[in-house]
Amino acid sequence: MQTTENNSWRSELKKTLSAKERMAIMRVKMPELAPEIRRSNYEEVNRGLTLEMAVNEAKRCLDCPKPSCVEGCPVGIDIPSFIKNIERGQIVEAANVLKEYSALPAVCGRVCPQEKQCESRCIHRKTGKEAVAIGYLERFAADFAISNPTPTPPKEEGARAFQIQTNFEMPHTPPHLEGAGGRYKIAVAGSGPAGLSFAGEMAKFGCDVTVFEALHEIGGVLKYGIPEFRLPNKIIDAEIENLQLSGVKFVTNCIIGKTLTIDDLKNDGFRAVFVASGAGLPNFMHIKGENLIGVMSSNEYLTRINLMGAARETDSATPVFQGKTVAVIGGGNTAMDSVRTALRVGAERAILVYRRSEEEMPARIEEIKHAKEEGVEFLTLNNPIEYIGNKNGRVEKMILQKMVLGEEDEKGRRSPIATSETQTIDVDVVIVSVGVSPNPLIPSSIRGLEVTRKNTIVVDENTLQSSIPTIFAGGDIVRGGATVILAMGDGKRAAQNMNEKILKEEI
Repeated sequence: MQTTENNSWRSELKKTLSAKERMAIMRVKMPELAPEIRRSNYEEVNRGLTLEMAVNEAKRCLDCPKPSCVEGCPVGIDIPSFIKNIERGQIVEAANVLKEYSALPAVCGRVCPQEKQCESRCIHRKTGKEAVAIGYLERFAADFAISNPTPTPPKEEGARAFQIQTNFEMPHTPPHLEGAGGRYKIAVAGSGPAGLSFAGEMAKFGCDVTVFEALHEIGGVLKYGIPEFRLPNKIIDAEIENLQLSGVKFVTNCIIGKTLTIDDLKNDGFRAVFVASGAGLPNFMHIKGENLIGVMSSNEYLTRINLMGAARETDSATPVFQGKTVAVIGGGNTAMDSVRTALRVGAERAILVYRRSEEEMPARIEEIKHAKEEGVEFLTLNNPIEYIGNKNGRVEKMILQKMVLGEEDEKGRRSPIATSETQTIDVDVVIVSVGVSPNPLIPSSIRGLEVTRKNTIVVDENTLQSSIPTIFAGGDIVRGGATVILAMGDGKRAAQNMNEKILKEEI
């Protein structure tokens, strides 16, 4: 909500530069690590803005009376407010605005597709100019807050949760009792972006929130699916620590639906559950040779390397094949992450195979640019139809079928049509990145829960409440595969609706 004081300083800022002068400022260019250096290490490619760069970019914001950029943000951040704070040099205040709306601003500033969301609505775009670099500015303010933390007042003893519980043990609270300090106990299944966003929002409402994670580290797809050259683990850990300081508890190595059932949670006093277990079941193409040694999903490849140190640590307990010629099948961000990772773990040749043209690639433009700069080869309008193995059962060749583009499909992309032309190329590792599906473990373990034929959970599109009133769900377990920010938007919306129903004693 804008106060009179806020409106006053906004008026003063508008006096310093006219709209014409603001529109004449060129969009900032993000400093980057040189390709020849970054392709052999895991340092973050985008280096971040300086204070001078950020303030100058913030001046481009016209502070529209009806900011359409906010409408394009799934979590509804007051974008003009945080940007104008940066323009004033009030970076802590800018970060506080972000924290009010988003549980993971430093993450979103790095991996969210702003060019398809908030920045796509920027008024500069209507005049043929580049949008204000909202994502860069969000990252700048969030990083500043991480590097310059403000003291946090101590919480009451019953609400403390400053460490992650790694050896699972339920407290077995009698079901008629609530959580610490008499607050409602809420459980979250999954610690990815949807789960973390939900947990942060419910903590603001004063609930006693516990997040249960199946793996040994918190973060879900943020940790296992996105390489550190795009999203450093230290950034994720800092965001998680902020959630801990707000009172959120975390339990790792606990699989909801197996280690604990929904009934177990209910018997231990949890009032409601938010399912945010994501989509960790990889899709394959079901072609000949796909079961050869050296052919794997991007999910397995990235998880082994990002979360378990395979190919990055000499003593890794979970090794992964390090081919000289690595082919990645797909054109999304995960495919880009995989092919760029292959270079960093020693591939001499990294090839991206995509059945459409580059224009149809769903990956972010920035990721495509970075991949090309690092030496990735693009084989567009090609689709694998068979993998060929050697006498030891290891993949050594793949047959590609040439494609042409036909009519547009339901998403507006031109459909690929196979031709009779093929080519065979040598490979020794193939990474399949053609999408993921929800893991059926949680949906199949809950009696009476309505699911689709694809094992996504059916929810009310407004409230995200499932067919079981005490269970809400969001993110990929509902969408079947989406962006970090859309999952976060689901988490925030589910929390708001769950809290409202609890207060009305509807659940």
